[in-house]
Amino acid sequence: MANRRLAPVSEQPESFAFTAENAEWAKGQIAKYPEGRQASAVIPLLWKAQEQNGGWLPQKAIEAVADQLGMPHIRVLEVATFYTMFALEPVGRYWIQVCGTAPCDVCGARELKQYLHERLGPSGHVSPDGNFSWLEVECLGACCNAPMAQINHDYYEDLTPESLGKLMDDLAAGRPVKVGSQIGRVSSEPKDAVTTLKDETLFDGSRVGAWRKRFEEEGLKETGADTTGEKARTEASAAESPKAARPDAGRPNESKAAATPAQGAVDPKSDKGEVTPDRTTVAVPRTGPETVGAPQSGRSYTMTPVKPEEGRPVAAPLGTTPEAGAEPATANAKTDGSQAKPVGITNADKPADKGPPGPKA
Repeated sequence: MANRRLAPVSEQPESFAFTAENAEWAKGQIAKYPEGRQASAVIPLLWKAQEQNGGWLPQKAIEAVADQLGMPHIRVLEVATFYTMFALEPVGRYWIQVCGTAPCDVCGARELKQYLHERLGPSGHVSPDGNFSWLEVECLGACCNAPMAQINHDYYEDLTPESLGKLMDDLAAGRPVKVGSQIGRVSSEPKDAVTTLKDETLFDGSRVGAWRKRFEEEGLKETGADTTGEKARTEASAAESPKAARPDAGRPNESKAAATPAQGAVDPKSDKGEVTPDRTTVAVPRTGPETVGAPQSGRSYTMTPVKPEEGRPVAAPLGTTPEAGAEPATANAKTDGSQAKPVGITNADKPADKGPPGPKA
């Protein structure tokens, strides 16, 4: 299926041209597209050329369509070799295209291909009587009724090797055949029995068509006529709408917070319109130079033992922080540096401190 090539030169016709009727039809197809978009008609023209040539597409037909649409020959050849709907080699009077994709394959398409191979030979070859040729193709879109095959322009579904053989015999003999499902299935209904969508109300309008009654009643209402059940619907609508709050029912209309004036509001009862002190925050003016608060480290202070003789500072009381710029507080325990012990200075009652030991000689 991947290798789609043109027929041998020995089978190619020397020329191709549309008949007068088909040429007029082709002009109508091209006219459907705006100027400069004539290439969009390539598939319809190729299909008509294949139909005129007996069911297959020769090289000269591909080139004729390309010239008519102003397309390079290779562009039209790409289209013709891509779609399996275009036969590139001569086909039989009845061209059988068997679907070989997964749904059909699991439902019996392998048996159909084996039967055709035994009766007609390899795919792509025409039977000796010229009536049949066959080809395996990709999905044809009738998966619900698999396995299936397309013969010329019609679908034949729910096939078995036996039913396909009888179908081919009838076609060869010119007898009428049944198109579609070969087991009497209608459309794509379940194969054995209908088990779903059996409720008659789904189709008579009593369930899914309930909207029609509502629209009819609204139409009567617009004309001024009384509608059945209008009063009941009005009462039901009123019952669903929210009611206003009633203070006597324990539902206050507004909260007390909304009635309280904002902080700093003017008391209307005051003669001078002054701000009431119980509702305002009074700022105490500061005297002296403006100071900036000391940065806080976020740590809590702990009391430190007071030992002035060891040179330790006295910790401030818990919770106090000195203001920046303030004079340092004096305390008996605060040292002035006299307790420091310089290196080499000795006291009368203590040996000299020679400092850290140096390197050994």
